[in-house]
Amino acid sequence: MNQWLTLPFTSWGFSTKSVPAAIDPAPSPPQTDDVPAAGELAGTHRYRAIFISDIHLGTRGCKAEYLLDFLRHADADRLYLVGDIIDGWALKKGFYWPQTHNDIVQKILRKARKGTQVIYVPGNHDEAGRQFVGLSFGDIAICSEAVHTLLDGRRLWVVHGDFADGVIQHAKWLANIGDSLYEFILWLNNHFNRARHRLGMGYWSLSQYLKHKVKNAVSFISDFERVLLREARRRGYDGVVCGHIHKPEIRTLDGLLYCNDGDWVESLSALVETHEGELKIVRWNSRAAPGTYVLRWDEPVTAQPTRPVLTETS
Repeated sequence: MNQWLTLPFTSWGFSTKSVPAAIDPAPSPPQTDDVPAAGELAGTHRYRAIFISDIHLGTRGCKAEYLLDFLRHADADRLYLVGDIIDGWALKKGFYWPQTHNDIVQKILRKARKGTQVIYVPGNHDEAGRQFVGLSFGDIAICSEAVHTLLDGRRLWVVHGDFADGVIQHAKWLANIGDSLYEFILWLNNHFNRARHRLGMGYWSLSQYLKHKVKNAVSFISDFERVLLREARRRGYDGVVCGHIHKPEIRTLDGLLYCNDGDWVESLSALVETHEGELKIVRWNSRAAPGTYVLRWDEPVTAQPTRPVLTETS
């Protein structure tokens, strides 16, 4: 296996503590206070659970500054990392690991140390992490899948979702070709959004727009959703939380709840459950100010930045 695939996992301090391959945490007691804890930013949003996936650390397409800003303004009892956190496919081609990517890792580790239960379910781009299922590092449990119990008692199956992608399962060579084309579109997308920033405009995903205009892509997404929900029903769950296709969504299909938390390459989104039990998509498509210095994970906050616009959809 390429050394870059396992480097992020082996260099962050594994413990030998074993954890179940699949985790079903007990529901936490309801809380309604929104008072920042010590060290938190004023205006921090507190949730029962946050689900994020498809960060793609190790790629130039990763919007690390936006995610860092979101993590500074959001906290939860549980944080689910739903796959493709590290992009091993990209690291195979060439090592790219700027300081902001390391800061994201350190920020998540710090949340775990401060009491957030962090559960990591590897995906296809970070499939190297699957060899560590059942172990934990830095208080982060690595699992093949997880189960999240909502405040109302419904049980959601948490899985990255790549098993429902026929291209990944049966034609990985085609997926690699598609991945290279996708990287080129993201390169165009970055330049496009730099021009938008100069004009004082917010982030807008050209790549996502193109993807959702292609008929075959729309059909693939629909099939992907139905395959996941069919398997969730077979396993006795009330719904599914996944990532993989970079399309944030919450909807009910055939009596089951389908939730996709999106990504931090195109959508800049997360799925959250509030302390009142409501599920929402949070879109973080602006940060303190485009081009401003982003604090490192361990730097003190000396001044409150301008708050990004928080867009929530349920």
